[in-house]
Formats: sequence, structure tokens, C-alpha cells
Amino acid sequence: MNRKVRFFIPLFLIFSFLSAQETPLKALVGGTLIDGYGSDPIKNSVIIIQGERILAVGNQDNTPIPENAEVISTEGMSVLPGLWDMHVHTMINGHADYDYWDRTYPPLFQDVIMPASAQQLLMAGVTSARDLGAPLEASIGVRDAINAGKIPGATLYVSGPFIQHKPYPGTEEFRWGVNGPEDGKRKIQKLAKAGVDVIKLIDQDQMTMAELKAVVDEAHKYKLKVVAHGHRPEEIRRGLQVGVDCFEHTGLSSAPAYPDDVMDMIRERTAQMNLGPLFWCPTVEGLYNYEYVRDNPEKLDNDSWHLGLPDSVVTDIRNSIKHPDQLPYFQLTPIRKPTLRTKIRQLMDAGVVLLVGTDSGIPMKFHSQSTWNELDVWVNEFGIDPMYAIRAATYWPALWMGVSDDVGTITPGKYADIIAVNGDVLRYISLLQDVDMVIKRGTRYK
Repeated sequence: MNRKVRFFIPLFLIFSFLSAQETPLKALVGGTLIDGYGSDPIKNSVIIIQGERILAVGNQDNTPIPENAEVISTEGMSVLPGLWDMHVHTMINGHADYDYWDRTYPPLFQDVIMPASAQQLLMAGVTSARDLGAPLEASIGVRDAINAGKIPGATLYVSGPFIQHKPYPGTEEFRWGVNGPEDGKRKIQKLAKAGVDVIKLIDQDQMTMAELKAVVDEAHKYKLKVVAHGHRPEEIRRGLQVGVDCFEHTGLSSAPAYPDDVMDMIRERTAQMNLGPLFWCPTVEGLYNYEYVRDNPEKLDNDSWHLGLPDSVVTDIRNSIKHPDQLPYFQLTPIRKPTLRTKIRQLMDAGVVLLVGTDSGIPMKFHSQSTWNELDVWVNEFGIDPMYAIRAATYWPALWMGVSDDVGTITPGKYADIIAVNGDVLRYISLLQDVDMVIKRGTRYK
């Protein structure tokens, strides 16, 4: 008996050693590393990747490169964690007519539209995204197919259908109405049992407070965070009262600023350290850049948003945005645009933690372009510190989603979700419009 045990242990160690030797190693060498924690970048960095995960991080003076590693030069590049976009709609792709899209394309959502959106995000350097609002089965199916390595795409954290007072006509597949507190609980239970990652709540000012509280409390019971619209003052007031976990959009239409009582409530919430940060996803770039895109429509000719889509769908989308100046969706936008900077500053001054999210998929806003445009507006138009902006697209989203042990920073033991661009991204944030290298879970996609 003892002899068998003594024989087994050496074999086990040998097999473990051989397995480790067979796991492919990559070494990213020479770039300036922005690791996601906000400290000074690491010059002449070295990142060792073993399989899906990061094995070691340092510089060329203190981190030896294994002889059997594939060496990938990042000289002259900024190296940073894969980006997150915390507000995408993979079921839509920039088409200007929602009613038409919702009637025509649901049969293609799961097998064509949503996979194409996820792949476009990945090739733009977005390795993780929060997908808010889509049919339940399609959301779970696409997310799981990506996680299983069956299709390429950003790692998705999905909400499934919107939860609201009453769905808009023709949208019942991806918008679920709530009729009373018990019905609200049942809807959340169904989503939780299906395996969603988050709950998306809209029009909460149209619910009764009993319904709203039941929805949020039930979500929290299942350890699901709740994302809520902040389009109207009462949506924000009620959301704060029931403890939603993140607000979406700057909102309030063309009103110049958030009302004083709303700001008082926000400051009261951010002062409660025991509750953690109050998070907000402002989604400004689609509004802020509309007039420029309207007047320079050649930007829409960039074919990066065609990836994964049949020619017929590309043509349909292109025809719908043929006259950017005539789109009803954006007619009020020129009046709203000047209010965005004020509202962003109000939120930051009140201690809110901003997350990068784009509303990607809305008319003329494509998954291949929206995220870098959002970062560009934050930094170059609103004067937000580039490191703050990068952390809002890396560190904080991973923390919010509860997956910071695996992603969000470039740290030994975490998944190798890493991107790189030629040049200094802290000085020229717009370099992110053309990401040179994309690695997700150790696999190099670009």
C-alpha cells in the first residue's frame, strides 16, 4: 500500500510539470504599462502570460523572460487592461428606425446581430461589456457561446429584458411590464433563475413605490445589482430611495442642470461610505458628437461596423442613416449638448464614480467606434483626467460587476485581457480609435 502511494506522488508531480510546460507562454515586452490602478505607468514593462492568465508583471530589469515564451514587442506602445463598455445594446446596430428594426430583425438577434456586435466590440479593444436590454434567451445564449469560446466577442454581462411599468407596443419580447409588487418579484425571479448578470430598470417613476421596492429588493435578494435610468428627476429620486446600484445617462433632456433637491440626495448618498460608491454611467458621446457626425457624415463610411453583418443588413442600416440631419431621434440634441458638461461636473463634484458606457447601438452609434469616442469626449471636451477616464473603463467596471478578482487590472493571477496602442494614450486618448493589439483571456485576436 505504501509503495503504491510513494509511486503515485512522483507521477502526479511529473504530469503537473509537463502540463505546465505545455501551456503556451507569451511575453509582452517593452511597452509603457498602465495597469488600471491609477499609479504611474511602468516603463519598459514585461507581462508574462501563461494560458489564459497573467503569470508575472514587471519591467525588463526585474522580470526574466522564459526561454520558451513567444515574445511580442510592445516597444513604443501604451499597454493597458482591456476596456469595458458599461452600456451597450448588442441587439441593435446603429439603425435609425427602432420600430422597423424591432419588427424585422428579432429572428436574427441570437445568431447574427448580437454576435456581430460582440465581435465588433472586441476588435475595438472592448474585452468586457454590460449588455442592457435584449430578449432573454438570446442574451443568455450569446453570452454563454462567447464564454465557451464558440464565437469571438467581448465578455458580456447581460440583463435580458428591460423591467418597466408597461412595455412599449411590439417590444414585449425584450421589455417586461410590472403589474403589482408580486408580479415584479416573479419577473425578477424568472430572470435570476435564467442566469442574468444584472437587472435593467427603466421608467421607474411610472411604477408605484411598492412595485419599485419589490423589484429592487428581490434583485438584491438574488445578489443581482440594479441599473436604472436617470432620464427624469423622479427616476433619480425614486432610484436613490430604493437603493439602485447604478444610474444610466445624463438625462433631463434640455434642462440646464440637475435640480438642487436631486443633488442634495446624491450628495447624501455618496457620503454614506458603508454603502460604497454611487456609480453613474453618463453615456454622453452619442449626443455630444451628433452635430459633428451630422455635418461630417463621411465618418459613417468607416466599414468597421460591417464586421459580422450580412450585406443586406449593412445596406439597410446605411439607408436608414442616409440623412443624418433628418433623424427624429436627434432633433433636440443641439439644445441638450451644452447641458452635458454641466451635469457631468455636478456628478463628479458630488462624489459620484463615473463609468464609461456609450448606449452603443443607438442611431449612427456603432459598437466598433462608440467606446473610444466616449473616452475622447470625456478627456478632450470635458477636461476629465485621462487616468480617471481609463480607470472608469477598466478598474471600476470590473469592481462594480463583482469580477475584479479576474479582470479590470493587469495583475498576476487575473485573466490576460490586455490591449495596446502605438503611442502615449495618456496624452492622446484618441489613439484608442485604432487599437493595435487585443488579447482576451490569453488569446490574441488582433
